Amino acid sequence: MGGLDLSGRKALVTGGAQGLGEGMAKALAAAGAKVVVSDLQKDAGEAVADALDSEYGGGNGFVAHDVTDDGSWENAVVAANDILGGLDILVNNAGVEITSLLTEVTADQIRKMLDVNVLGTTLGLKWGLRTMRPEGLAGQGGAIINIASVAATIAFPGIAVYSATKSAVDRLTRVAAMESGKLGYGVRVNCVYPGLVPTAMGAGLANDVAELGLFESPEAAVGAVIGLTPAGRLGEVTDMADAVVFLASNEARFITGIGLPVDGGMGM
Repeated sequence: MGGLDLSGRKALVTGGAQGLGEGMAKALAAAGAKVVVSDLQKDAGEAVADALDSEYGGGNGFVAHDVTDDGSWENAVVAANDILGGLDILVNNAGVEITSLLTEVTADQIRKMLDVNVLGTTLGLKWGLRTMRPEGLAGQGGAIINIASVAATIAFPGIAVYSATKSAVDRLTRVAAMESGKLGYGVRVNCVYPGLVPTAMGAGLANDVAELGLFESPEAAVGAVIGLTPAGRLGEVTDMADAVVFLASNEARFITGIGLPVDGGMGM
C-alpha cells in the first residue's frame, strides 16, 4: 500500500501459509515490517517465510502453530519475539468455513468453527495483549487486527455458523479494544470484514452452496455475490492486505475498536 511505512515493526500473521494470510504477510513485509508466519502447514508456511526473506530481506520466519491451543499460542508469541526481537503487530487471520444448511450441520462442524474462529481469536487476543502491554515480553504496545468477514453483516445461505463466529470476532474486537484502553496497554485492536475473495476458501464456498442446491452453479453463486456488491466485482487479496497494513500503521493511530468493511459495499 503506497505511502505507509512499517519499517522497524514486527508482525505475527496466523494462517499465513496461504490465501489471505499469505497476502497479508507479504503486504506487511513490503511496507517494511519483519514478519513471522504461523500455521499448521509447515512446508507451505516455511515457503512463505523464505519468499519474504528473498524478496524483502532476511529476518522473517515461520512457527508451527495451532491457534486453538493455549500452549501453542504462548510458544508462537515467544518464538516470534525471539526471531524478530520484539512483537508489535498481530494479525489474527486463521479461520475455517464449513458450508452447511442449518438442518444438516453437525455438532463436530460447529465445534470446529467455534474452536478455530472464536477460541483461536480469543487466545490470540489474550497472548497478543499479554505480549505487547508494558510489562509484557515485547512491552512496546502495538496493533492487533482480527479478520472477521462480510458474513458477519449479511444473511447469506449456507454459512449460518460461520457467520455467527465472525460476528463473535467483531464483539471480541470491541471489548478487547476497550480493555486495552482502560488498562493502559497501548495496543489498538480492530477487525476487518473481507468480502468474498477467490482464494481456495472462497472458491470452495461457491462450489459448496451450489452442491447444496442454493444456486444453480458455482458461477451463479459468484454472480449473486457480485450482484450484491456495489463495486461490481469480487474482492482481491491485495484489497484485504492493504487494509491490514493501514490498521497496523501510524496513520491509524487514533483508530481502535472498529470493524472495517472491505467488501465493495456488500454489507452496507
